[in-house]
Amino acid sequence: MSHVKAEIATQPECWRQAAKLAGSPGLPERGERVAVVGCGTSWFMAKSYAVLREQAGHGETDAFQASDFPYGRRYDRLVAITRSGTTTEVVDVMRTVGERTPVTVLTADAAQPAAEIADNTVVLDFADEQSVVQTRFATSVLAVLRAHLGHDIETIAMDGEVAVRLPLPVHPALFDQITFLGRGWTVGLAEEAALKCRETAGYWTESYPAMDYRHGPISIAGPRRVVWAFGEVPEGLADEVEATGAAYVHSRHHGGYASLGRWVGGRAPLDPMADLILAQRVAVLLATTQGLDPDNPRNLTRSVVLT
Repeated sequence: MSHVKAEIATQPECWRQAAKLAGSPGLPERGERVAVVGCGTSWFMAKSYAVLREQAGHGETDAFQASDFPYGRRYDRLVAITRSGTTTEVVDVMRTVGERTPVTVLTADAAQPAAEIADNTVVLDFADEQSVVQTRFATSVLAVLRAHLGHDIETIAMDGEVAVRLPLPVHPALFDQITFLGRGWTVGLAEEAALKCRETAGYWTESYPAMDYRHGPISIAGPRRVVWAFGEVPEGLADEVEATGAAYVHSRHHGGYASLGRWVGGRAPLDPMADLILAQRVAVLLATTQGLDPDNPRNLTRSVVLT
C-alpha cells in the first residue's frame, strides 16, 4: 500500500485529534480582522476557512497565496499554514508581517523556521505525511479551524469513515476528464480536489465556482467527462450537465451518493470535507492505473524552498 493511500484512510481519526486543538492560543478571536496565507493545498484550505469564518460572523477574513500577499493592508492577525514549516513564500510573509502583527502558524513540524518566527504555533505532527502530496495534514488543519468555529467534528469524522469505504463514483477507464465545482467555502475544496488529480496522476482536471461554471466552462462538458460538485449547488445544474452527456457526481441531500444515475449508501449527504476523501482516492487510482508512484509525483518536492 502506498503511503498516501494509508494517509487518506486515517483522516477521520486525525480530524478527531485536530478538534482537540480548537482551544489553542493564537487562533483568531471573534472580531479580529484576519489574513490567512498558504501555498498550493494550504492556500485552498485558507480560502475555505476564510469563507466559513465570515459566514460564522467571526470577522473579516481574507485568504492569499503567500507569494501575492498585499503588504499594504493591515490585519489584527496573520494565520499561516505550512506543513513543512519551510516553504519560502510563507516564511517570508511571516517574517515581514510579524514585525507589526501577531502571527499564528499551523504546521506539522515545530522545529522548522515557521514555528520559530510565529508568536503562536499549532502543531499537527500527528497528521504529517510521508508522501509528497498533502491529504490528511491539510484537512486536519481545516478540522482545527472548523472546530474553533464551533463545527461538530465528530459528525464530520463519521462521514469521513463512510467516505473511506464507499465505492468510488468514477473510474479512470470510463472517463478522460473531471471538472470539480464548489460554492462558498467548498470552492477551496473543489480546487484542492482538482489539484490532487493533477499532481498525483497528471490528469486533466479543472475547478470553478459552481455559479460561474455555466458562464463558459460548461462548454467542455461532454461524453467521457465528469462534473463533480461539492456542497450546495445551483438549482438545475445537474440537468444542464447531464444534457451535455457528461456524468454528474454529487453527494446529494436526499439520500446517498449519486454516480451515473446510481444511489450508493442510502444516507444523508456527506460533509464536503468527507466528500474530498473520495476525490483523493480517485486521484490515487488515476495514478496507479497509469503505473505512476502516487507518493512521489513527477516534478514535485515536499516543500518549495527557494534560494
